[in-house]
Amino acid sequence: MLTSLTQAHNAYAVQSLQSRLQGVTDNVDDGIQSSATTASSSSGTDFGSILSQSVSNVIDSGHNAETKAAQGLTGGGDMTQIVTAVSNAQLALQTTTVIRDRMVQAYQDVMKMTI
Repeated sequence: MLTSLTQAHNAYAVQSLQSRLQGVTDNVDDGIQSSATTASSSSGTDFGSILSQSVSNVIDSGHNAETKAAQGLTGGGDMTQIVTAVSNAQLALQTTTVIRDRMVQAYQDVMKMTI
């Protein structure tokens, strides 16, 4: 049972990650198209605002998971919603950690370049 539950969780996590990445790439494509059509991008589609919005979404996901977990501990809430919220928060945190690591690695690579 534990193996099948773990496999189901992993399959759901992969599907959720793919849908999130699709959403991110759609947002990036929209940002690229809007910045290509306008010379100055003051509408908030620059990299900093997209990154800030993504971090804010990760934090909100964590708060949602905490709220659902607290409801579960008090005996309320649906177990499926609790597991889904916690899994989404875990996936969002893992994705954020990977992006952070890649950004740090890219920065270190740029700093190693000779001028």
